[in-house]
Amino acid sequence: MTKGSWGKIRAFFDLQTDEGFTIKGFKLVEGINGLFVGFPSQKGNDDEYRDTVWADRELKDALSQLAIKEYGQEVMSPPVGLEDVSSPPPIPSDTEEPPVIAEPFSDDDIPF
Repeated sequence: MTKGSWGKIRAFFDLQTDEGFTIKGFKLVEGINGLFVGFPSQKGNDDEYRDTVWADRELKDALSQLAIKEYGQEVMSPPVGLEDVSSPPPIPSDTEEPPVIAEPFSDDDIPF
């Protein structure tokens, strides 16, 4: 892992599988919700970058946790009160309306 600061990018790293494959070009990126892994990509003819390596959500999450741990920063935990959004927090008796709770955001929410 090569650590540094290139805009929002905090590190570059390569991944070697148990089978001996080396995948080059991963990035550790500082986003609004903390660090996440950017997959290798190439610039297309339309000047847009497209990922060249794909993984399912489970593998992406595992890779993100591993990269963040290697970088030396703890994986961010959900903000207090949002650990379990399936059950709303208790409503204080002195208010009539329930508090507004933000839904967690994921890459699946991005329309492009």
